[in-house]
Amino acid sequence: MKFDNASVEVFEFEMGQGVSEYHLMVHVCDPALTYQQQVDALLNAYDAALQHLSGAVAVFKRYFLSDAANQTDTLLAMTTEGTDCALSLVQQPPLDGTKIALWAYLMKGVQTQPLKDGLYEVSHGPYRHLWTGSNTNLAANSEYQTRLLLNDYTMNLMEQGCKLADNCIRTWFFVQNIDNNYAGVVKARNEVFVTQNLTSETHFIASTGIGGRSAEPKAFVQMDAYAVRGIKSGQVHYLYAPTHLNPTYEYGVSFERGTYVDYGDRRQVFISGTASINNKGEIMYEGDIRQQTKRMLENVEALLKEADCTFEEVGQMIVYLRDIADYAVVKAMYDERFPSKPKVFVNAPVCRPGWLIEMECMGVKAMNNNAYESL
Repeated sequence: MKFDNASVEVFEFEMGQGVSEYHLMVHVCDPALTYQQQVDALLNAYDAALQHLSGAVAVFKRYFLSDAANQTDTLLAMTTEGTDCALSLVQQPPLDGTKIALWAYLMKGVQTQPLKDGLYEVSHGPYRHLWTGSNTNLAANSEYQTRLLLNDYTMNLMEQGCKLADNCIRTWFFVQNIDNNYAGVVKARNEVFVTQNLTSETHFIASTGIGGRSAEPKAFVQMDAYAVRGIKSGQVHYLYAPTHLNPTYEYGVSFERGTYVDYGDRRQVFISGTASINNKGEIMYEGDIRQQTKRMLENVEALLKEADCTFEEVGQMIVYLRDIADYAVVKAMYDERFPSKPKVFVNAPVCRPGWLIEMECMGVKAMNNNAYESL
């Protein structure tokens, strides 16, 4: 959809009697506009797109900013959405040269409310979906900040009758100066996970750990997360694609390559940040952005296939590039293969310098499974 100085890509998964889902990617079209003008154009386009999705409400939004320190306060002052959906603001500059882009995840047929401690509840039937975004603290270093983020989040879930191991489906860690600070994130996550019975013998959580920062320069780590109360253990499955990827614990980190959750009427798929890697944990095609992109997409496709899905069921894509000079090449490859898929390209270094590109995605597929309640 085209609007004044902005465009919106839309994915729709509509259910006649159940919950409908939508992903919107909103892009500004004119990089020459001032930041204020770009925000106006983006928000106006988002509001106009909502008119075509009557009754849909946002459950999670992520704004991608080019300069969080100077842009965050202005954005928050121009919106009243900080309490009506979970909100994530991260400095990951859009690679089309603009100052801001937006991914919005919406649903129709749900009840929503903010909870304390930054959690936002989306409920329908027996399920309570708990989203949170932009969580930071000012502990001494990335290790301590990550440890505190996870401990606080675990306590917040417990207050809602949830456990990190049983109910958390997805996390995101945005790491300032990732080449230096990611080791602290890994150490803290590994150690906290052990205390929560998240090990190589049980399971981990789908995740993205990527370069990014908040408006606060002393916040080295920002965390977003998603959990569901009401799910049973049999509803959650983990993706491995062993022909293409190795278990992450083999190189010292603790996350799942992907996760899918089965409901009575659908399967939701969450693919973690995925790069050009083989099943020995080695970087494939060092220095070659085209070949790394192809291998990365092949890896994602293998994970989706394990969930009995294809790229057709994917609702949104976030593509992270270390080097802004690779944008034109990568965008052309995506535009050829996924011309209408909601997607955004941002500047965000991957956790290992040799990886030039990483992507994540979410998907949904209609199912008819009498073993579980519908979403």
